[in-house]
Amino acid sequence: MRIQRVDTNNRGDVNEFVQLPFRLYEGSEQWAPPLVFTVKQALNRDKHPFYRHSDADFFLAREQGEVVGRIAVLDNRHYNEYHNSKVAFFHYFDVIDDLEAAQALFDVADAWAKQRGLDTLIGPKGLLRSDGMGILVEGFEHRAVFGIPYNAPYYVRLVEAAGFEKEVDYVSGYVAGDYELPERVLKIAERVKERRGYWSKSFQSKRELREWIPRVQRINNEAFTDVWGYYPLDDAETEMIGDQLLTIADPHMIRLVMKGDDVAGFAFVFPDVSEALQAINGRLWPFGWIRLLWTHRFTKRLSANGLGLLPKYQGVGSNAVLYSSLFQILEEREVEFADVAQVAETNLKSLGDMTALGIEWYKTHRIYRRAISG
Repeated sequence: MRIQRVDTNNRGDVNEFVQLPFRLYEGSEQWAPPLVFTVKQALNRDKHPFYRHSDADFFLAREQGEVVGRIAVLDNRHYNEYHNSKVAFFHYFDVIDDLEAAQALFDVADAWAKQRGLDTLIGPKGLLRSDGMGILVEGFEHRAVFGIPYNAPYYVRLVEAAGFEKEVDYVSGYVAGDYELPERVLKIAERVKERRGYWSKSFQSKRELREWIPRVQRINNEAFTDVWGYYPLDDAETEMIGDQLLTIADPHMIRLVMKGDDVAGFAFVFPDVSEALQAINGRLWPFGWIRLLWTHRFTKRLSANGLGLLPKYQGVGSNAVLYSSLFQILEEREVEFADVAQVAETNLKSLGDMTALGIEWYKTHRIYRRAISG
């Protein structure tokens, strides 16, 4: 087994790193590929905003010359400064069903982190706070939605055999297209709008949405301060997340809960383009963007990948406005299915609200941790 550090300036190295999961999951009905250019962005030290404040390296495991595994290891200094911690994150972990290969990848990540004075390895967690997280531990039979990780069941066995333990779980929920929001919630939402000045804002164009993104991301920063993995985003990271959001966003499906002129919360709902990504193999060019646009417009599967209220607006009926806005989108689109993506198990308020509304939790992603040996 040989471990190779990826030269991020070498196109061949980068392509081998990017292509491994495409080979591992070729023909899979459940795995949805990422957009290839977004993974290449993560390895671009000149353009990705992560490298303005932090560092990362990427490694390949080879057996008889063939790539059999990969991993990224991150020193997110913004995160560690905010939490006064010494954590290294791992990400882009993919490997064949081989404990020796998995252990070798984690060992090189440990060594890299130890050289930088870090004491704990946690992951999977990416370069941006918006990146999908965790190892899938439940729900393998379901197709992944865009941006949310999928992995084969054996990953759980390999990670735990390598000495990792649970840090936190994220659950994803299922909403059938014919779901009807309880009448009492609709009445509360209307009463709160009338008496307390709440209202729901939608967008008519990507241009209008782009103008609001900096403001929305500032609110996003405030809404999730108590959620695991939080750290404040800087302006460059906010801009990149906004650009990624606009790639797949339908402006009509992005809703803000307003209190007068103030943003109180948000519901980010996206067309699920995972089926198109499977068809185009994650590549927009030369003709992939046509298939992506068609699916974007006509898909009956949606992903709610961002629901939040500012703490000062929670518990005063604004949650009813948020959920009524969410389910209005589902009704307008006449969908067959919506996925509520990755709610932290520690977010008891949101989990309780959505469970009471009848959302079925059908997938679990787990963040793992292990101490770095002294």
